[in-house]
Amino acid sequence: MSPHKLLLPLLLLATPLLAQQRYELNTGWQATPKGKVSVEGTALSQPTYALSGWQPAVVPGTVLTTQLVNEQVPDPFYGMNNKQIPDIYKTGRDYYTYWFAKDFTEKASGDEQVWLHLRGVNYSCDVFLNGQKLNAQTHHGMFLRQTYNVTPYLAKDGKNRLAVIVYPPDPVGNPNGGQGGDGTIARNNTTQYTAGWDWIQPIRDRNTGIWDKVTIEKTQQINVKNPHIITRVPGKRKPTGLQSPATVQVSAELDNPTAKAVAGVLRYTIDGRTAEQKVTIPARTTQQVSLKDLSLPNPKLWWPNGYGEQPLYESKLQFLVKGKTVSDEETVQVGVREIQREWNTTTQSMEVHLNGQKIFIKGGNWIISDAMLRFTDARYDAEIRFHRDMNLNLIRVWGGALVERPEFYQACDKYGMLVMQDFWMSGDANGRWVDPMKLEDQWTRRKYPNDHQLFIKSAADQVKMVRNHASLAIWCGGNEITPPKDILTALEDSVLPKLDGTRWFVPYSNSDSMSYNNQGGNGDGPYGIQNLRSFWEHRTYPFNSEVGSVGVGDEESLARFVPPANMVPPRYLGADKKPTEAVDSVWQYHLYIGYEDHLLPYGAPKNVRDFGLKAQLVNYDQYRALMEGFSSHMWEWYTGSIIWKTQNPWTALRGQMYDYYLDPNACLYGLRSGSEPLHVMYNPVDSAVVLVNNTFETKRDLMLVVDAYDMAGKKTSLTQVIVEINPSQAKKYLPIAGTMRKLAKEKGTFLMLQLQDLNKQPVSQNFYWIPDAKGQYSGLQTMNKAPLGLSARQTAPGKVEVTLTNPANQPVAFFNRVSLVNQQTQKRVLPTFYSDNYVSVLPGERKTVTLDYTPGAEVGTPAVSVEGWNVAKQVVPVAQ
Repeated sequence: MSPHKLLLPLLLLATPLLAQQRYELNTGWQATPKGKVSVEGTALSQPTYALSGWQPAVVPGTVLTTQLVNEQVPDPFYGMNNKQIPDIYKTGRDYYTYWFAKDFTEKASGDEQVWLHLRGVNYSCDVFLNGQKLNAQTHHGMFLRQTYNVTPYLAKDGKNRLAVIVYPPDPVGNPNGGQGGDGTIARNNTTQYTAGWDWIQPIRDRNTGIWDKVTIEKTQQINVKNPHIITRVPGKRKPTGLQSPATVQVSAELDNPTAKAVAGVLRYTIDGRTAEQKVTIPARTTQQVSLKDLSLPNPKLWWPNGYGEQPLYESKLQFLVKGKTVSDEETVQVGVREIQREWNTTTQSMEVHLNGQKIFIKGGNWIISDAMLRFTDARYDAEIRFHRDMNLNLIRVWGGALVERPEFYQACDKYGMLVMQDFWMSGDANGRWVDPMKLEDQWTRRKYPNDHQLFIKSAADQVKMVRNHASLAIWCGGNEITPPKDILTALEDSVLPKLDGTRWFVPYSNSDSMSYNNQGGNGDGPYGIQNLRSFWEHRTYPFNSEVGSVGVGDEESLARFVPPANMVPPRYLGADKKPTEAVDSVWQYHLYIGYEDHLLPYGAPKNVRDFGLKAQLVNYDQYRALMEGFSSHMWEWYTGSIIWKTQNPWTALRGQMYDYYLDPNACLYGLRSGSEPLHVMYNPVDSAVVLVNNTFETKRDLMLVVDAYDMAGKKTSLTQVIVEINPSQAKKYLPIAGTMRKLAKEKGTFLMLQLQDLNKQPVSQNFYWIPDAKGQYSGLQTMNKAPLGLSARQTAPGKVEVTLTNPANQPVAFFNRVSLVNQQTQKRVLPTFYSDNYVSVLPGERKTVTLDYTPGAEVGTPAVSVEGWNVAKQVVPVAQ
């Protein structure tokens, strides 16, 4: 019998709640500074009060986003514009204290209850509706949701006004150039980066505003709140084949705001199976109810990216009054999996296990999607998709920002990204180090924030908000420091065991319980460009929470936020002891991290375009080598690494695989290559060919093919041999040191590694450019042009297939950037997702790259451009 037939009788028993609805109040808001209002909230929240002189407001949003949309401030992400915007530290808090008002239509009848939800206000607020103050005391805390039963306060004619006065954090912090400014922003329970960091300039209003969603929910007598769904997957599983049952454990809070006790049934449904419990909720109480465990036969299991699929079950929790009428219903997407951990005594670090299988962590550090909190589902989806495309399997949400939004987690569920979620705490502001930029000493900063109980209450609330997501894997007390002892104890002993209890809790991001530090130092890093050999031969921390490098985009990326007059590339000056660069002021303001002399082996950059191209070569090599080096020592030195960092929430010039505008650079594709689940690679230390297998299956009957190409395109076949490799293993196969020295000595050489299946189809390809004996890429600098052929055709709406062909007896067509562009403007279509990029095409080779984008007016007539190291730029229309 199908699951749908099992469900049908149950559906027939329940009378639907016709008036049930949930909607967002995200348009039609108005705002004005506090100083322009002369009446109290009880007066201005009356629908008849005229909001004269008020301006359109952005909600969800901040004061600064409202000012920006009203053209009162320039775009702070462009050039030096941010310097033109008054900083709250100098203006005082009243300057950014604003009223927000919204008129809406709603009324209740019969047993209906209407609820107002504010998912995030920064920092404190008072809330008024139709002349009534809803909160008895001023609300405090950026990370504490608010819910009000507004049924008694709704206007009889249904015409209502909501008014909220929002106050900035206190203190706002001095943005003196320190990490978190002078540190005092951390006295609040708020984001710390807003006072400035080494990757961002200060956010002038400190993100004051109604920054997250405001929703109206309508129920009958009982409101189902904070559902909690736990899945248990015992044993060691594989992604395919018949599965033993999983267990689903369900509970929820039932809120009865009415004056009478209400009897009914709490029912949970998943995949056509149900669990239910009869219960009576006393008047004006909230009660937690747990259901009997539900067995799910042959479940479709959820796996991290690279290890399996990510199926999600749609499940429902309903409360049925007297077992018949649906009072409220919550829908929860469920990924069936179980997170475990195990200490690796060889590496001295923790292994992450999922469904009984150990997962080698290939992660990226995430700050926040947008520094001004302009979050959208589409942007979250695009950014997490980029991480999936990098072949990563974990994102760490850094502690100087926030507990990420449910929409972020939905995207991570979809794309198979595990999440390590920090609480809002950082060693920089919270006292780990002596820091002359900080206002107060370490002992004082160690006690931040001012209100510990608010921190604990907020943490509990945020846990409830995101705990049902399959992607959430690890809770972390803070970035590079634990919270104060009483907060840490509450998290470890009370909040997390009671409200979650299924995830690993790490006291802080580089804690010995995660990664034992026997090397000294901070337990993470290094940062910045490294010699490619170092990733292979230098042993760093065994589960490194932060290790990373550069990330400047190319000329087109830079031009989006650097004024034309400042499109001047950094110039390496050299020094006897410490390398230096001459850097333009706008580049400095956007916190450029230096390439120093690492571009010189390709030839000193001639202009910003040449700088951007050569930076991409370094970008690609750095991130490919980083992940290859870590993977080569999998389970021997390392159980994982997390790159610092993969994205920027503003227009910074460091540590990013794609820019703020969602334009990928070569970092993304170098990392994509180095992170392949089954990957062939070249060890630059001993010139050995190495395979890594991150899957759960032995891979057999693979042909390892090793070829070299000189600068004219002449091929030298080095070897081909049939190989196999066991699951979750890195293995050395053959050395080619002598041959490589000989081939690369004069001008350098190209190295092509391939794994082919029995049908001679490549399952992994890896293309290297090897310097000459002096460490220079002298051959690249004198290469002849390659006559690369280009064609593009649309295969479906929003999908394009690009074919690149290089005739035989030609040089390698090296390092080609493929771009989808608007044919009229010649600007790139963003975001576009490429199956690969910065690709090299061998003589006589035909290569296909697929593109995926969202059609729309901004796309116009799509075309494809290609430009490479020795390939002239060409643009062709997309054939329909």
